[in-house]
Amino acid sequence: MSAPDVTVELTGHVATVEIHRPPNNFFDTALIAALADAYDRLDDNGDCRAIVLCAEGKHFCAGADFSGNTGDGSSPADLYRQAIRLFHARTPVVAAVAGAAIGGGLGLALSADFRIGSPSSRFAANFSQLGFHPGFGISVTLPRVVGQQKALEWLLTGERFGGEQAHQAGLLDELAADGEVRAAALRFAHRIAASAPQALTSIRATLRAGLAEAVAAATDHELTEQTRLQATADFREGIAAAAQRRPPQFTGR
Repeated sequence: MSAPDVTVELTGHVATVEIHRPPNNFFDTALIAALADAYDRLDDNGDCRAIVLCAEGKHFCAGADFSGNTGDGSSPADLYRQAIRLFHARTPVVAAVAGAAIGGGLGLALSADFRIGSPSSRFAANFSQLGFHPGFGISVTLPRVVGQQKALEWLLTGERFGGEQAHQAGLLDELAADGEVRAAALRFAHRIAASAPQALTSIRATLRAGLAEAVAAATDHELTEQTRLQATADFREGIAAAAQRRPPQFTGR
């Protein structure tokens, strides 16, 4: 089971779903759809009891590419429709977050049930530093994992933080040694896969009840705010500053 940028390998009862857009693994609608398709097929595979989501290259996922170098011509609404499919999947997912998970890449990591990283893992909900509103359902998923106050801090400051801070806040469920993230995620997934498969999906469905619907409602609001803020001078400044690797100079316009 594979697509050009997504491969699936099933070993025992654990499937490895890997993104292949190194080094930054920027996503677009086609990539998220390919991930959702892989999850759908694995949901229907009686041998699969857990999924490890990982990525080739230096970083887990740097989100969307605002430089315009990638894209498939689809709309943000199309992207979010595909993203919601990830939350409807029935199989437990462990994300192996090596390198960076930035912006929408953090949103992708938050779609998983668990996240494994290392001290060198890096994270940022950097939307405010781009003059932008968070997307990918992060306004729902991040508070659910780390609590309202920590989520508000990270979303308002847009600051970057490392694996140890992420682990302390509960964003990472396990802190592995650098270079051992994927192996640790596979071990974690195999622990899950040792349980009774029908019990796994039943318990997970109970604990995630309403999450996909909440994400769907959140992305509707997020998209409205993103569209509004994309028309501002601050958004143009935030994108330019990020491209030029300098601090943004926001004016409130």
